[in-house]
Amino acid sequence: MPAKQPQLGSLALQAPLLTPQVVHVSPSTCHDLSLFKDLLREYRRLDDAIIMRLNRANATMRDRERLGDNTLAGNVQDEACAYLWRELIANWKHRTQLVEYCVNVVDQSIAEKRESIGEQQVDPSTRRRIQGEVWEEEVKRNQVRNELTVESIVRQRSIDAFRTRCRYFTPLKTDAEARRMWESTVQKQ
Repeated sequence: MPAKQPQLGSLALQAPLLTPQVVHVSPSTCHDLSLFKDLLREYRRLDDAIIMRLNRANATMRDRERLGDNTLAGNVQDEACAYLWRELIANWKHRTQLVEYCVNVVDQSIAEKRESIGEQQVDPSTRRRIQGEVWEEEVKRNQVRNELTVESIVRQRSIDAFRTRCRYFTPLKTDAEARRMWESTVQKQ
């Protein structure tokens, strides 16, 4: 029997690990599609558990209110919605940066390989091998770019769930990026 039992219940799903793993994204991360997609899957966990996280945020804000926390600006529901919205925006931003970074890495790899074909006087077999690598990189680029489509679907699903629980929520006008994301997803409905 292991010495440390895993946490059970919704807290185990919602709470961050005590020792979070820091992932340094490098070009090799982008070229390894399995690793890239696993990393995105981890980032998308927040969106996958949005209803449970809204429930948890409501409970947390109710507890803070009950304990007399004077830092709460509005009612419990508004505070919970604002808290989760900030988490969603930060997560979406990280995922978008990851995908865009990897698209650029793969594009650069394709450009370098195409350049090597044009500059060098290579034998036909080497040329075919490099052209095959270029084609492979183009397929990889398409798969990475497809994640932007998946991202828009995940965001829309999260917004739909969010709006069922936070009907009257709108992001602060001072947060231009959050408003832009909000408006882009709400307009699709």
